[in-house]
Amino acid sequence: MPGETTTGPEPGITHQHDFTVEGALLTDVGGTIGVGVLSTPGMIAMMEGASAMLVQPQLPEGSATVGFEVCVKHVGGALEGAACTATSTLREVVDGRKLRFDVEVKEGERTIGVGTHERRVVHVASHADTAGSGT
Repeated sequence: MPGETTTGPEPGITHQHDFTVEGALLTDVGGTIGVGVLSTPGMIAMMEGASAMLVQPQLPEGSATVGFEVCVKHVGGALEGAACTATSTLREVVDGRKLRFDVEVKEGERTIGVGTHERRVVHVASHADTAGSGT
């Protein structure tokens, strides 16, 4: 709201993102399994997206987050068309800019993937200027 001071994201907040296993999220492992399933990169993308969406509304104007570490296990399969939920919980904030999350993907009550993810708060204009410059 106008006039409010934002202190940034606080540990303990959670965001859930429902998605359907389809399109770019799929793999058939090079045709070796005969069916489309949620790929590990697709699962990680949903975890990262849930984490980014969780904190974005609480960041200062002109800021965003970028992911820099993912440590997850893909422990179950989800077939094409499955309804899944990616959940991200902010576990820790370090120096006001490093964000550590607990993440998981479930199909109903069944765990598909679980782990941790880290993101860093960046100033969008500065990041755009230096991304790809090697600095």
